[in-house]
Amino acid sequence: MPSLSEEDRKAILELAHQGVLHAVLYDRSLSSYPTTGIFAERRGLFVTLHVAKRLRGCIGVMEGSAGLGENLARCAADAALHDPRFSRMRLEEMGALEIEVSLLTPPRPICAEEVEIGNHGLLVERGPRRGLLLPQVAVEHRLSREQFLGETCAKAGLPREAWKEPETKLYGFQCEILAETQSPLAEKQSPRQ
Repeated sequence: MPSLSEEDRKAILELAHQGVLHAVLYDRSLSSYPTTGIFAERRGLFVTLHVAKRLRGCIGVMEGSAGLGENLARCAADAALHDPRFSRMRLEEMGALEIEVSLLTPPRPICAEEVEIGNHGLLVERGPRRGLLLPQVAVEHRLSREQFLGETCAKAGLPREAWKEPETKLYGFQCEILAETQSPLAEKQSPRQ
């Protein structure tokens, strides 16, 4: 996967940050976003939010049905407001927010033996059930290949061993990960008295 320029990386992270802040302030996604250059590309992406180093939301799209700008604005807002695992983000959390944007390559069929931890993300499909885990999940949780396959099946609501069955489809993809290590608002906000 060709690497992005530093300028594109900064612009993507800035748009994601604006998208989260706008969602927290106004309860909706940005209606205005860039649509040219990198933002016109149709790519899958995930926006992952951490507050004080803890997962706070993660929402994405596998296929880029719209331009990167539109999908990024929508996924940033959805990660802040609509991840069913978490309550909605609050303004006071913005100072400790860290954002990670994962830009995905198109998924390709893959055999279990070809899965490389840290290199591949996984998509498992069987009938209407789908489960997806980003490559960094396997690294962060120190999963073996078999554990990663099993966790992805579990996320799809399938038995952990379902990846061994011929009716289960496996797809691999790669990510370019862009990470904001500290919120731009962190230094501007003073602690509450």
